[in-house]
Amino acid sequence: MNFGFLGIQFGWGLQMANMSAIYEKLGAQPDEIPLLWLAAPMTGLIVQPIIGALSDRTWTRLGRRRPYFLTGAILASLALLAMPHSPALWAAATLLWILDSSINISMEPFRAFVADRLDDEQRPLGFVMQSFFIGVGATLANVLPYVLREWLAVTGRAANGVPLATLYAFQLGAAVFLGAVLVTVLTTPEDPPADLEAFRREQAKAGFFDWIKDIGTALTSMPTVMTRLAVVQVLTWLGLFCMWLFFGPAIARSVFGATDPAAPAYDEGINWGGICFATYSVVCFIVAFALPRLAARYGCGMVHAASLTCGGLGLLSTGLATNRYWLLVAMVGVGIAWASILAMPYAMLARALPAHRMGVFMGVFNFFIVLPEIAAALTFQPLVKYVLGGNPLYVVLLGGTSLLAAAAATLLVERPTVAASYHPA
Repeated sequence: MNFGFLGIQFGWGLQMANMSAIYEKLGAQPDEIPLLWLAAPMTGLIVQPIIGALSDRTWTRLGRRRPYFLTGAILASLALLAMPHSPALWAAATLLWILDSSINISMEPFRAFVADRLDDEQRPLGFVMQSFFIGVGATLANVLPYVLREWLAVTGRAANGVPLATLYAFQLGAAVFLGAVLVTVLTTPEDPPADLEAFRREQAKAGFFDWIKDIGTALTSMPTVMTRLAVVQVLTWLGLFCMWLFFGPAIARSVFGATDPAAPAYDEGINWGGICFATYSVVCFIVAFALPRLAARYGCGMVHAASLTCGGLGLLSTGLATNRYWLLVAMVGVGIAWASILAMPYAMLARALPAHRMGVFMGVFNFFIVLPEIAAALTFQPLVKYVLGGNPLYVVLLGGTSLLAAAAATLLVERPTVAASYHPA
């Protein structure tokens, strides 16, 4: 059921670890990078709630959710093949919009797919298994360019300056993305609506823009748990966005001493950034196995707050790093947080949502992931240039502070007594 997430996260991982470096190779300045990343949150804001609402109203021979994440996988794989061949900055930015749109077409129905297939007691474990496969996919994606360069001696650059190790990693990523999603599509069936004929009649009556009404209704009728989780998500994903945008360039400068994107030390720093991301992904899929039992004992809210605290302290500690290996220690805290981020909010949310509208509510919940990212993309250019002196390390430290604030907000989401409703599988 969750295997397709390995492929989706493989695509995300390649993008997160390498796009800032690709942009700089094509001539972008550090303060321009946040705006160039605007594609990721904007497509999430637009695509995920629409796809969620449409999939709630869909039934085909492939089922309800599977047609969407299969279509997204095909389009994303094509974008991954083209991305490292971008001849100019505008081409890379355009392909990022296409890639992010495609990934979002796949991702949102997958969240609803797991909630559809599992009951309340199984959902925490189901979302934790998503964390496991996401961790595996991200680990493989983040370490791949390093392995190609350092172990397999893939050197040289494409005509646009992108290292061949990065180019080959994107090509392999395209195959992994599509192949993993196909495993889920071909092995995990969906249950049809209880009254399929009534569902067909509703489909026939529905107007083309009824999904807009669905999104508006979901926004105005959010359960209390969802409203409180929205604050947590805003702070969490602001912190993550700070890390993803600037971690590689930050350590290339602060630890590897490279200020010129054309310098070999800069490439070494970016590749080590991929190893760091792989480290937190490994920690993620290891920690994922412990989360259901911890949630059963202490409640999802307490577990999530503690995990976010670990992530915030991990990012803040990068400011003290004097060598590359300390960064791996810092990533342990980030990995603990990442495992919880991918599971606990959705486990808390899913049981508060009506089953027949799971897709649209999950899509609306994504608003609180992408809105802080959009705000960051639009405002970080003057912040980085004029306030932070063009130093990307300070943005990473800001991300750590934001994760600590998210941990505090999590304690307000639900009462500790909810822990009694969870039982480890």
